[in-house]
Amino acid sequence: MSPEELACLDGLCYNEQGLIPAIVQDYLDGTVLMMAWMNRGSLQKTLETGRTWFWSRSRQAFWAKGEISGHVQWVKQIHYDCDSDALLITVEQVGDVACHTGARSCFFRPLLKSASNIPSAADTLSQVFAVIKARQADPSSNSYTSNLLAKGDNAILKKLGEETAEVVMAVKDQEPTAIASEVADLWYHCLVALAHHQVDIKDVYRQLQARRSGK
Repeated sequence: MSPEELACLDGLCYNEQGLIPAIVQDYLDGTVLMMAWMNRGSLQKTLETGRTWFWSRSRQAFWAKGEISGHVQWVKQIHYDCDSDALLITVEQVGDVACHTGARSCFFRPLLKSASNIPSAADTLSQVFAVIKARQADPSSNSYTSNLLAKGDNAILKKLGEETAEVVMAVKDQEPTAIASEVADLWYHCLVALAHHQVDIKDVYRQLQARRSGK
């Protein structure tokens, strides 16, 4: 580790027990996966190994995420907040499971029952894709998505062509509301095409991340 990194560790605001809360987030779609505690030692081990290490308050010991389950978290970036007393760690989650219950995210229990149908934090495209995959796995005769998937490539390609043309027309007419609506339709049908061909949306995110980083 560089002297600058070591100085940064020393500059964080740990609590009276020498701990700092760490929120762990999926680097591709932004899903909040879990929260755990770190101390200076576990944070240093995290930086040195490239995977998340935490401090167990009950066992008073270090623990490496995924040591038993294999659901390792490879660190992409670590940020600290404006008060230097909380961490945000973006990771690549192996196995797509962060919670010991087997759930993707530890945050799956709603406090507001009126919002119980809203998925845990993730980007909208991933949530829509999850619904499409659910319709694919459990088709319903009343579902537009299920019916479109059942019709196969020709029907899906036809819709992609139609929606692309509608985006072009909305842009040509310079109608912001129509542009947003037509792009939403196009993106939805692109997600259907991904599901039909068993391409995960995260593969698209990985392509975009690579282009964003100039690779």
